[in-house]
Amino acid sequence: MNQKLTEEKQRLILETATEEFGEKGLFRSSIRSIAKKSGVSVGVIYKYYADKEALFFACLDHSMESLSEVLSAAADEASSLEDMMRGLIHACIVYAREHEAYFRMYHSITSAESGADAGEIARRIESETAAVYTGVVKKAASKGLVDKNYDPAMIAFFFDNLLMMLHFSLSCDYYKNRMSIYLGDGVDEGLLEKQLLSFIMHGIAKRS
Repeated sequence: MNQKLTEEKQRLILETATEEFGEKGLFRSSIRSIAKKSGVSVGVIYKYYADKEALFFACLDHSMESLSEVLSAAADEASSLEDMMRGLIHACIVYAREHEAYFRMYHSITSAESGADAGEIARRIESETAAVYTGVVKKAASKGLVDKNYDPAMIAFFFDNLLMMLHFSLSCDYYKNRMSIYLGDGVDEGLLEKQLLSFIMHGIAKRS
């Protein structure tokens, strides 16, 4: 008899697979291990996903849809450029703390050779956040809130680079230790958020 999975069980498989991919990378991860940890048979996973790569891309899509919802909500609730940036930084810090495995998975695949899949992986990971960040900056620029000497797409790219490193610093062991070398142990995340916001705003805000 074919086993039909509940939405909760399907989500558990994705979360378990994300942990596996984050710990071992795509190539060393095992469908058998993911199935065992999820409490299902290997055959059940193959019923839903054609192969390991299909499961991997499903994990990417699942994590990025979730992150995009959080970022879009943070951007939509703001009424000024500073509020938008503050909201996005805060949302990223909270999200990285709650979903460390997502960012360990991103790091494991972006720091390794992805071969022919590199373009597809980049598209799936970056498209959503690129759209949110570029939209935020273009909206602010249209209101004259951004220094006219800056290209909105460049600002969005630099902003994403900063947040990506912040994500890794809050979730990946190497980058956690790297941050502690600079900032010491027990980083005040409120101060981290405040100073990153100040750094960004001094760079891009329109001068009076």
